[in-house]
Amino acid sequence: MTRRSTWRAVPAAALGAAWIASWPGLGHAADTPNLDLIQTVVVIYAENRSFDNLYGHFPGANGLQNLAPDATRQVDRDGTPLAQLPPIWNGLTAKGVNPPVTQAQTEHLPNAPFAIDDPKGFNRSLSVATIDLWHRFYQNQMQINGGRNDRFVAYGNTGALVMGHYDGSTLPMWDVARRYVLADNFFMGAFGGSFLNHIALVCACTPYYPNADQTPAKAQISAVEPDGVTLTAAPESPRSAMEGIPKFLHDSGLTPDFYAVNTMQPPYQPSGNAPPKDGDPRLADPDAPNTLPPQTAATIGDLLSDKGISWAWYAGAWQATLDGRNSMPTPNFQYHHQPFNYFARLAPGTAERAEHLRDGGLVGRAFIKAIDSGSLPQVAFYKPQGNLNEHPGYADIVSGDQHLADIIGHLERSPQWAHMLVVVTYDENGGFWDHAAPPKADRWGPGTRVPALIISPFARKGTVDHTLYDTTSILRFITRRFDLPVLAGLKARDDAMAAAGSGRLGDLTAALDLP
Repeated sequence: MTRRSTWRAVPAAALGAAWIASWPGLGHAADTPNLDLIQTVVVIYAENRSFDNLYGHFPGANGLQNLAPDATRQVDRDGTPLAQLPPIWNGLTAKGVNPPVTQAQTEHLPNAPFAIDDPKGFNRSLSVATIDLWHRFYQNQMQINGGRNDRFVAYGNTGALVMGHYDGSTLPMWDVARRYVLADNFFMGAFGGSFLNHIALVCACTPYYPNADQTPAKAQISAVEPDGVTLTAAPESPRSAMEGIPKFLHDSGLTPDFYAVNTMQPPYQPSGNAPPKDGDPRLADPDAPNTLPPQTAATIGDLLSDKGISWAWYAGAWQATLDGRNSMPTPNFQYHHQPFNYFARLAPGTAERAEHLRDGGLVGRAFIKAIDSGSLPQVAFYKPQGNLNEHPGYADIVSGDQHLADIIGHLERSPQWAHMLVVVTYDENGGFWDHAAPPKADRWGPGTRVPALIISPFARKGTVDHTLYDTTSILRFITRRFDLPVLAGLKARDDAMAAAGSGRLGDLTAALDLP
């Protein structure tokens, strides 16, 4: 039995018999919770923060407290410990932020994590945007370095910044985490960046570009060593992290066997690529090297539709962008954050697209209207517009965090709240270091640990849940709750976890008290 306290940890063992019932056809355990009490599932997907970066000081969590130096020390590209961290290349703060923190001001930092908002240090608050960091498929694996997490500095583009974190205790979402459940053993589903982790959220799969070497996309094929993990270094790449940012022979969107792992653009508008000349204005130019062909793998949306379960993806600023009103710094709609827009079943002109791909409105107003009126579908995904998603480089933390908290407030007052489950998580780590070793599984992930909150009237309120999760755990819950077929990617991840001896991924039910 787990002892209950103000901060209560839910161990991985809490999965137990509950996992037996997690997939159709595996039978039902005597203590299977009554999932029918959950009638509405809401998934909110923020951007680019590791767990330690925002929640490393959260009470009761596996965070930064009491870490031995060996658990945080970074090594150089040749494996030798760094005597100090390199400077933050090009300075700490994003373009236009004044006063700036220059590269020279960041020299000679100890080889250890540091607080970006330390009043005695850089004193950059949660309301100040930093520069962006690499968050890419191969670099993330090279940084993780087999679970040692000791080459984030060596294979990043921002020097010391990868080791930066914040005191998040003043954030509105910390208060939400205190009232509900914070999961501190939740990993991003795929290595790398936002594009692949959004795809993982909806299909637990990796996109594919058939015959890419015979198309304009051949320029997108990366040069990778035989281990399948390490990018081939360019001859002029600095040998030491102290000398500069690493350079690679070719680092782009596709693997050598044509899987899309770094950002490619959707084949349909809204897309970062313009329509084809004299072609259908609803499409993106298929001859652009980084336009991904329409994907045909099954998504969680397909399975829900096939069973008559209502669902929708609410994208902040979707309609404004289609109307040509997207701009920096606001709303800064991100095309590659819209995963269903890559799939043929939801192509322009289809009835399913009209039903399921919905405008979240500017500042989420259309999504909030659906919340307040009690008209959310049974499964709802919400993606905030760019300036509210917390992404380094173009968004600060406070604005996005307050937006999330405001959305939670509306959900708590919604007519549907009494039977609702809300999951708030981050797509990926944004290049920031985290000390927890990801479980070993398959070629695609899991990657670095990210924050996740489970919010519900049925949540084990005021607890920290230590159950092993990744992004696909959200799909596992939806699959279990609505008795759906199991996506091929979920089974592949389970098989890989078992083969690696990494245990089993939970389906979020350990965070709930259901009769």
